[in-house]
Amino acid sequence: MYEIIANPKDYEIQNLIEGVGVDKITFDMAERKNWAREIHMFSEKLDLLSQKARELKMVFESDDPIEATPAALKTLKIQLFHVNDAVNEAFSLASKLEKEIIPK
Repeated sequence: MYEIIANPKDYEIQNLIEGVGVDKITFDMAERKNWAREIHMFSEKLDLLSQKARELKMVFESDDPIEATPAALKTLKIQLFHVNDAVNEAFSLASKLEKEIIPK
């Protein structure tokens, strides 16, 4: 058996949660399957992101010439920083959530 101990205040979403109750419930199997399906779709998106990163890496590792303006290079670098920041934030959030689904 597992228990989810995530506190909405820790995620700054307490206003979205107000009024939904604080009594513990048990997920029925149909609800769990829905959650599992959504989590699977999320993992598929992560796989696609990984594939895109590998493809981009291959472009830069290739011997093919790459031309760009300095502005285009700066734009690419900024966008890659944004992606990296988003991935780091996602990993941090996932690690935090992982610690809040505990065996009981």
